[in-house]
Amino acid sequence: MSQVSQRNISAFLKQKIDDFNVAPVEFVKGTVASAGDGVVRIASLPGRLYGELLEFDGGIMGMALDLDENGAGAVLFDSADEVKVGDGVRGTGAVAEIPVGNNVLGRVLDPIGRALDGGDFQPEKYCPVERPAPSVTDRRPVDKPMQTGILAIDSMIPIGRGQRELIIGDRQTGKTTIAVDSILNQKETGVLCVYCAIGQKASTVAQVIQTLQNGGAMDYTAVVAATASDSPAMQYLAPYSACTIAEYFMEQGKDVLIVYDDLSKHAVAYRTISLLLHRPPGREAYPGDVFYLHSRLLERSACLSRRRGGGSLTALPIVETMENNISAFIPTNVISITDGQIYLESELFHSGVRPAVNTGLSVSRVGRAAQTDAMKKVSGTLRIDLSQYREMAVFARFGSDVDPATKRLLEKGEGLVNLFKQGKSKPYPLSRQVLLLLAYSLDLFTGIHEKEFPAHLADLLAYIDASCADLCRVIDETGDLPEDVKAKAEERLKAFGQRA
Repeated sequence: MSQVSQRNISAFLKQKIDDFNVAPVEFVKGTVASAGDGVVRIASLPGRLYGELLEFDGGIMGMALDLDENGAGAVLFDSADEVKVGDGVRGTGAVAEIPVGNNVLGRVLDPIGRALDGGDFQPEKYCPVERPAPSVTDRRPVDKPMQTGILAIDSMIPIGRGQRELIIGDRQTGKTTIAVDSILNQKETGVLCVYCAIGQKASTVAQVIQTLQNGGAMDYTAVVAATASDSPAMQYLAPYSACTIAEYFMEQGKDVLIVYDDLSKHAVAYRTISLLLHRPPGREAYPGDVFYLHSRLLERSACLSRRRGGGSLTALPIVETMENNISAFIPTNVISITDGQIYLESELFHSGVRPAVNTGLSVSRVGRAAQTDAMKKVSGTLRIDLSQYREMAVFARFGSDVDPATKRLLEKGEGLVNLFKQGKSKPYPLSRQVLLLLAYSLDLFTGIHEKEFPAHLADLLAYIDASCADLCRVIDETGDLPEDVKAKAEERLKAFGQRA
C-alpha cells in the first residue's frame, strides 16, 4: 500500500475547497494564539462550525474541534511544525467530507478521501463525515440474519442485519480474524462491506487487505485506513468517514457490514486531542464527552423502514481490553451502546480453542429474532450442553471416577468444543453449519479423540458435499429445515456414522 506524504493532505483539502463553487462569502481572518503538538488556539475567529475545515497561512489545513465565543481550538492534519504563533487562519465554511459511491468499492482510502492504493480515483459524490443518525420512525425491527460463517457465533450468538455487535477481548485473541472472516462470508450474498482501520500498524492493515484480496472480498469491500503513523486528527476522523461510505449504500436499499478496528485506539486518539485542547479530564483522563464520541457513531447503524428503502447497516466494533478487564471505562461504555458482545478469552485462545469465544459472557440481544428457522431447529440446546460440559469438566480434572452418564456427557461436550474450533478464513455456509449441528445431535462427534477430530471432520464435510448437495441447496435457498429434509439428512448422516 503506497504512502501519501503528509504534506499533501493540506493541498488535497485546499484543492477540494477551491473547486467548490459557492456564492461570495465574507471571511474573517483570525490569528494563531498558541501552537504545539498539532493543536492550535485561534483568537478573533468567531462564527465557526464544529468540524469546520480551517486554512492556515501556507495552505496548511486543520479542523475546528473546540469553539469559543471569539475564537476556536483546532487540530492540524499535517505539517504541525510549520504553524507558528501569529500566523493567519480563515474559516472555509466547509466541513470534512469523504467520497461515496460504487467506485470506492475495492479501494483503500484515508479519512479525507485520498486513495492510498495508487491509481486514478474519480469520486462520484462527496458527503459530510458527520451526519445525524436515522430517527426512530425511520427504523424497523431487525429481521434478517447476518451470517458470519463462524459456527460458534451463528449458532449461539447470532447477529442480525442492522445490529451492533461488539467484539471484545485482549490483544492477539482473534478479534480482527472474526471480523475479516465475517466480511469474507458475505461473498455472493449481496452484502457490501466497509473495513475501517484506526491506529493499526501499516503492515497489519496491508495483511488484512491481502487476506480480503485472496478471498475475493475486495470486489464488494471498501477500506478506510488511518494508521498509527497518521495524526490523531486523522485517526479521530476515520470511523465517521467509513460510516458515511456505508450509509450511502444503506440509503440505496442495500445491506452493509462495517467493521471498526478498533474503537479503543479511536478513544485514545480523541483523548490525546482533548488533553492538548486543555479540556477537563475525567475517568482514566478521557474527556467527559467520550461516551458521545462512540454513541453518535454506532447509532448510525440501523435497519431502515421500507419507506426509507429497507437497507441496513450492521456494525462490528472492536474494543481491546487489558488483562480481560471488561469493566474498564471504554469497554463498559461501548458495551452499553451496542446490542450484545462477542467476548474472546485469552485462556481459551492459548488452549487451542479458536475462535476463543466465551459463551458465558457473550450475548446477542436481537440476533435470535433474526436467526434462520433452520439454525433455530438445531441450535436450541447448545448453550446448555456447553455449560454442563464445562461444569463437569472442572470436577473431572481431579481424576475421580465418573459414572457412565457423566462420562458420555463429557465426551459429547468435548466433541462440541472441537466442532467449534474453526480455521482462519474458512467460513461455513448455512447448510454446512446446520448439517454439522445435526451430526452433533446424532452423536457423530462423541468419543472422537482431539487429535483425530480434524481428519474426522474433514471426512464428514467431504461426505456432506458429495452426498447431501440437494439437501444443502434447499437449506441455503429457504433458510429452513423441513421435516422431510431433516429426516433425509439424519438418515444420510447416520450412514456416515456407521461407515466411520
